[in-house]
Amino acid sequence: MSEMRDTRAGIEVRLEDLRRSYAGVTALDGLSLTLAPGELVALLGPSGCGKTTAMRLVAGLEEANSGRVMFAGKEVTGLPANKRDVGMVFQAYSLFPHMTAHQNVAFGLSLHKVGPDERKRRAGEMLELVGLSAYANRYAHQLSGGQQQRVALARALAIQPTVLLLDEPLSALDAKVRSRLRDEIRRVQLEVGTTTLFVTHDQEEALAIADRVGVMNKGRLEQLGSPTVIYSRPATPFVAEFVGLTNRLDGVVRDGEVEVRGMRLPLVQPNAANGPATALVRPEAVALAADSENVPGPLIGTVIAVSFLGATSRVTVDLGDTTILAQLPTSEASAHPAGTRVRLAIRKDPVLIAREETAPAEVN
Repeated sequence: MSEMRDTRAGIEVRLEDLRRSYAGVTALDGLSLTLAPGELVALLGPSGCGKTTAMRLVAGLEEANSGRVMFAGKEVTGLPANKRDVGMVFQAYSLFPHMTAHQNVAFGLSLHKVGPDERKRRAGEMLELVGLSAYANRYAHQLSGGQQQRVALARALAIQPTVLLLDEPLSALDAKVRSRLRDEIRRVQLEVGTTTLFVTHDQEEALAIADRVGVMNKGRLEQLGSPTVIYSRPATPFVAEFVGLTNRLDGVVRDGEVEVRGMRLPLVQPNAANGPATALVRPEAVALAADSENVPGPLIGTVIAVSFLGATSRVTVDLGDTTILAQLPTSEASAHPAGTRVRLAIRKDPVLIAREETAPAEVN
């Protein structure tokens, strides 16, 4: 899909060693990140990880303690927000209630000294881009939440910003609208080609919409990569557990493998030291078969729940000393209703391990 992007509209955005603290608490701890022209990068992480702080520093809404922000090779670190030529869309739609959709979109253009004829033309184009031409004369209270957020997106794009910043723009919407608008934002961004930073705590959102995803934790970038790499080859235990569901299974590392419940699994980092560890196993790497032998074993248990997810289902199996999740095609999962005795098999994908270690003291 990326070949559709008009990269002429996008610029390179570079964050260089950004640091920001509040009253001694570190919010950003040396963040460096480069967005290619026309690229959409999603910053993903839990509350307090620094993702919104990073976006506010790019926007010019806050000042970094140190580090630089570069737009197209030029430093903008000291420029105020109104001099940075960025478009912003927030969780709150923030539309003017006394203005129509068309007037809301045109308002930013008037601040940029755009003439009335050009304002009218460009506002009309932006509403058409987000599929709201028919709603141009409606006020905010006459629009649904999803429609209001589309107007906010049109307003941000109308000024033809060099950088588009999206801060949790979908979290106030219900699931079905969120999914549809997420795809709409991606379509519009590809069509316009604006370099975009998207901040979210929703992993599904980040994986679905971004060219690359940056997973943040405690002010640092734990991993940056394509959605496929972030999910299938997480670089750290934090990424593995934050992105997607993960089974934590006690095991022992021996000579580049980890022994888990009678199985030997390869390690993502085969040079890990020998000794006890927790193996992080994805639910889709777990397979089920009916247990007809009725002989106890480390991978034999009882199905205690089956959660229907559409084409796939999530099966929870009680192994006696722990539970394990398996994600299967629904047609397979339906053969193992709650109460069924099953035998598990774990696919021999390389796995990450986690170890309980004392966290180093934070230096502010």
